Amino acid sequence: MNPIDEFLEDVDTFTTGTIGRPGQRTFFLQVRADGQFFSVKCEKLQVAAIARFLTGVLQDLPPAEDRPVPAAMTLVPPGSPAFVLGGIALGYDQRADRLVLELTELGDQDEDDDLEDADDDLGRLRISITRGQALAFCELAEASVAAGRPLCQWCNLPIDPDGHPCPRMN
Repeated sequence: MNPIDEFLEDVDTFTTGTIGRPGQRTFFLQVRADGQFFSVKCEKLQVAAIARFLTGVLQDLPPAEDRPVPAAMTLVPPGSPAFVLGGIALGYDQRADRLVLELTELGDQDEDDDLEDADDDLGRLRISITRGQALAFCELAEASVAAGRPLCQWCNLPIDPDGHPCPRMN
């Protein structure tokens, strides 16, 4: 099977969300464009990092004029993900006034593998989004990341829904 290698310029949806309960959530990014749909499994910290970068870039740009409708930001049950997210590259195309993200599959790297050959076998999605899509993604990402388990007031560790064996409360 050939790895995914797509450049999606007219993105209808770029969103994030989780499946599962706090403490056992799985994070996903989802992209829909040109009749194609991709779910990418990722880590909470990757979602937070993308949101942080996009927020920083958006601060240097004029305010977004458009926003996706809230229904477009809803996570669709992901089924089988296209790949697990490894590398992330982010940039801004000033000519097109679009933010460009490159999502690369997490690969197994053996010490004997040639790095260039290993990259050829990895899935890759490049997407071009508007400032409004980026802003909506950031707001949703921040809410998704913050919706995790509450922290214990004594030890500052996450509290599981089933209880918390606090090391400071012998």
